[in-house]
Amino acid sequence: MAAPAPAGASPRTTLRNRLRTWMLQGLADLGKRPPGQGATPEPAHHGQRWWRVMCLTGVDYFSTLGYQPGIAALAAGLLSPVATLVLVAVTLAGALPVYRRVAKESPHGQGSIAMLERLLSFWKGKLFVLTLLGFAATDFLITITLSAADAATHLVENPHVSAALHGRQMLITLILIALLGAVFLKGFLEAVGVAVVLVGGYLALNAVVAVTGVWHVLTAGHVVTDWTSALTVQHGSIPAMIAVALLVFPKLALGLSGFETGVAVMPHIEGDPDDTEERPTGRIRGARKLLTTAAAIMSVFLIITSFVTTLLIPAPAFQPGGAANGRALAYLAHAYLGSAFGTVYDISTILILWFAGASAMAGLLNLMPQYLPRYGMAPHWARAVRPMVLVFTAVAFLVTWIFDANVDAQGSAYATGVLVLISSAAIAVTIAARRARQRAWTIGFAIISVVFLYTTVANIIERPDGVKIGACFIAGIILLSFTSRLARAFELRVTDVILDDTAQRFVRDIAQRRIRFIAKEPEQRGLAEYRDKAQQIRADNDIPPEDDLVFVEVTIRDPSEFESALHVHGHVMHDRYRVLCLDGSTVPNSLAALLLHVRDTTGNRPHIYFEWTEGSPFAQFLRFFLFGQGEVAPVTREVLREAEPDRSRRPRVHVG
Repeated sequence: MAAPAPAGASPRTTLRNRLRTWMLQGLADLGKRPPGQGATPEPAHHGQRWWRVMCLTGVDYFSTLGYQPGIAALAAGLLSPVATLVLVAVTLAGALPVYRRVAKESPHGQGSIAMLERLLSFWKGKLFVLTLLGFAATDFLITITLSAADAATHLVENPHVSAALHGRQMLITLILIALLGAVFLKGFLEAVGVAVVLVGGYLALNAVVAVTGVWHVLTAGHVVTDWTSALTVQHGSIPAMIAVALLVFPKLALGLSGFETGVAVMPHIEGDPDDTEERPTGRIRGARKLLTTAAAIMSVFLIITSFVTTLLIPAPAFQPGGAANGRALAYLAHAYLGSAFGTVYDISTILILWFAGASAMAGLLNLMPQYLPRYGMAPHWARAVRPMVLVFTAVAFLVTWIFDANVDAQGSAYATGVLVLISSAAIAVTIAARRARQRAWTIGFAIISVVFLYTTVANIIERPDGVKIGACFIAGIILLSFTSRLARAFELRVTDVILDDTAQRFVRDIAQRRIRFIAKEPEQRGLAEYRDKAQQIRADNDIPPEDDLVFVEVTIRDPSEFESALHVHGHVMHDRYRVLCLDGSTVPNSLAALLLHVRDTTGNRPHIYFEWTEGSPFAQFLRFFLFGQGEVAPVTREVLREAEPDRSRRPRVHVG
């Protein structure tokens, strides 16, 4: 229920407040975070049944049946069924074991990116994650635009409406993307419900087409013999056929899509009643069922459809401009089951291709808020669902316009994004198995990693446009991320202040008098450093000898972190000087958080004393931005000014 408008509020203000409330209402719908990463997550057993979530990720994975047989026929010709068998073998023996391990190692939806994030610290780790997020954005956003463009192609090519819709593919694609965004603005549960209906109907229709195709192949015996004879003439022997199939395998890589989104939507899988966010056993089991079932279903369909399309469709029809280009199964549906069934199949294909972007959108909405806000590289509202839906929809519009809604033009970027993410996942699980001292798994995952790395490199060499497009996404994410971090540099950035018993006692003692803190660097802790510092501060600020002084020292652990809890430990140095030792990501923000915490717990305004830092102000700001240090005094005051607008309640900052 919406909150009542304040008395005297204008209609425009009331409408603006209601719109803002509605936009931020979905803050916890998606992107559930593990403890310590923002909003408190819902209990792990809340969510959807695994097979329902499989339909959400399956609209991406299964929808590739709309174009995968045609891609295989173009790449491998008569060898399409053999090349597809290689693809299925890599899927079941490579990608599936990798992502089953990823589901276990990263059950909160961060995927292999989180596993690799742990290997690198500081800014190296952040830049590495931003690079992988760039490829993930390439994969997911191109999934949205490519699928919508392919749906528009199926619609335009339908014989009943082709005359009326000819030349309007761009407009149709944009409308489909807008409708997809509207579904997610409505809510996530609606997206899951739509996915279940679309996937169920689409798989049933494909089963009818596949069975019909097999029947025609078996009843026309010469088709199989003609095919095998042509294969023998072209390639000579079975080893030669397998070798050629391995060489063209990278071109079929789009058939591996869906695994990354499968783990990205893991937080929406229903767990066991006794699951916790630290040990979501039921969620992991459900995710593994999802991945295995989806891979098995897709493998069966890929093998059968590649076989029947290769044997029943003339080779020229697969070429650009041909009747079966990008719609091989739709071609068979019209040819063997009649125009009425073919139109129903077209409608189902159009709908699932349109909604294939739903799994990608769900993956983006879960993945990006896991990292960018935590790094300070996105605004606060980036954790809310609806604003991010609008952002991703706008980017999808831009990509569609740049590529003129052309499916083939986007294929290389899509394949590159998919392969980079799968390769990173294979490397991540190899490292995880090695650390767990699982020698057999380490060797197996290492071999899988080599296969996917070869496939990725081969794809990039043959179609370099994909990595160029991915680089544009990476550059855009890094630029926007650092711009956001710069704009948020003076935020408080401390999620919690935790004092140990000694620190609490220090605060209670000095709360009886004027609270005075001295900011001091932690490197030098000799008796002379504390004595000289205290004398200088007293002299510079005319502090009476009887007033208590407590030193505050901040140790920077990881300056690349943006949000973190502040741990405060109390120590008595040299049996005389009381020191509060803080562990934080920046000095000024940590000091400001401590001052505000002391003010709120004691009811008194604390005072803190600094010395001026020598050096260029610009260089000092860069030190603060990158390493959490620099000119501490003015930055601490600025953080306090933003956090507490009321000057009468703001802690006092003194510099001498």
